[in-house]
Amino acid sequence: MSSGPDRAAPLLWLLFSGGGTASAMLLPAMVIVTGVAVPAGWVAEGDLLSLIRNPLTRLVLVVLVFLFLFHWAHRFRYALVDLGLGRLGRQAWLFYGTAVAGTILAALAALRL
Repeated sequence: MSSGPDRAAPLLWLLFSGGGTASAMLLPAMVIVTGVAVPAGWVAEGDLLSLIRNPLTRLVLVVLVFLFLFHWAHRFRYALVDLGLGRLGRQAWLFYGTAVAGTILAALAALRL
């Protein structure tokens, strides 16, 4: 007995590709700004802090954290499936739930800034 097509699969793969694209294009720039430019004095800490305190910037950062975590969750889930260590349905809630929990923690941290 067939259960039919997985209607959530296109959305999951869309979020996976969005997370991969965002991490490939934006994460290196974020690392350079926070890990090189601020310690070297090229960007003042006050300027970076005022940028981060902008509500739109906070929202963008939370969305990026969600995309990064979702990309990890989807990649890790299918890596385990390819290794034969799990079934698709069982660990899906664990990995995607971790991504959602991490996003909630990021949102709470963004609110506290």
